[in-house]
Amino acid sequence: MDKADFPELSLSNIDIKIDSGAYTSSIHCSDIKEVFKDNEPYITFKLLDPEHELYNKNQCIFKKYSSKKVKSSNGQSEERFMIQTTIHLFNTTFPIYLTLSERKDMKFPILIGRKFLNKKFIIDTSKKNLSHQLKIN
Repeated sequence: MDKADFPELSLSNIDIKIDSGAYTSSIHCSDIKEVFKDNEPYITFKLLDPEHELYNKNQCIFKKYSSKKVKSSNGQSEERFMIQTTIHLFNTTFPIYLTLSERKDMKFPILIGRKFLNKKFIIDTSKKNLSHQLKIN
């Protein structure tokens, strides 16, 4: 568990869960839609949901996106949209791919998976909020 910033998504100090069991990283979104304007595809979504304290009703629009088949923790596969953005951890900004998922019933709105963590971080399960503590000191 830690907190991170996602500057391109205007999210600061949002709770994240480090999940080495998950391959991809994901973010909780609502109202996820693929739309076409002038025959160009876009993905639109709202970050989080109205019950989350950081919900701001803003609609995000991404022109660059892809879709990916993701196997959930219960073993079922589903097709999800994926965007590339940035995450700020340990006073450093990194590129990160996030799948868009409705995680309303989950405790953490963002999961950070091993594809992002690989060759950047070592996980110490006895520690928490290390990046956030560096930010506030």
